[in-house]
Amino acid sequence: MKISCIVTDDEPFARKGLQGYIEKIDFLELKGMCENAVELNSLLRKQAVDVLFLDIEMPYMTGIELLKNLSKPPKVVFTTAYEKYAVHGYELEVLDYLLKPISFERFLKTANKIHDYFQQQQGGNDYFFVKVDSRLEKISVNDILFVEAMENYVAIHIPGRKIITHLTLKMLQEHLPATSFVQPHKSYLVAIDKINSIEGNTLYVGAFQIPVSKYQKEETLQRILNNRFLKR
Repeated sequence: MKISCIVTDDEPFARKGLQGYIEKIDFLELKGMCENAVELNSLLRKQAVDVLFLDIEMPYMTGIELLKNLSKPPKVVFTTAYEKYAVHGYELEVLDYLLKPISFERFLKTANKIHDYFQQQQGGNDYFFVKVDSRLEKISVNDILFVEAMENYVAIHIPGRKIITHLTLKMLQEHLPATSFVQPHKSYLVAIDKINSIEGNTLYVGAFQIPVSKYQKEETLQRILNNRFLKR
């Protein structure tokens, strides 16, 4: 299991230190380093990751302010020199809170906590049950083509059928792996690996056509094509 992460800190020495620690952990994969929250915000629109190692006090915007403004944030480990922010960490449900200077021993403890969390999530995300009429129905995450919102219901499309259950799109999204699904429109979640083609503002998933909102188009294309677009 590889857990992708981004380091964000305005201090070059701190970024370099965390980079060195991450490179020593075989299950962590560094996908980028940012100098501030604004730069991180831009990177997250292009690159979905599992964990952010996030400093708090930075120019332009604090790490806490950014986290509060992200609609679907990755899990977070705060890295800061100030103990006073610990309460915010608990309120925002971060995975851990690292006080600088950070020793490798303390970082390793956090890395193992991250591993345990995602191992547990991975086991729980292979399948889930939803209520359909009077029965509970098992759905494999790998079978999902896309999910369509229908007010207080969602239609989960799998090969050959659709399953309608009393959930909101947001509730279901919280139980799906963020790196595997993209939201091209407020009413749809689409499994990235099930997309056959893209034309204009439309995604094609088998025989289905999924609209792409003009507000979501850039982020959607970047998510879909990231590291998967071959050209001469």
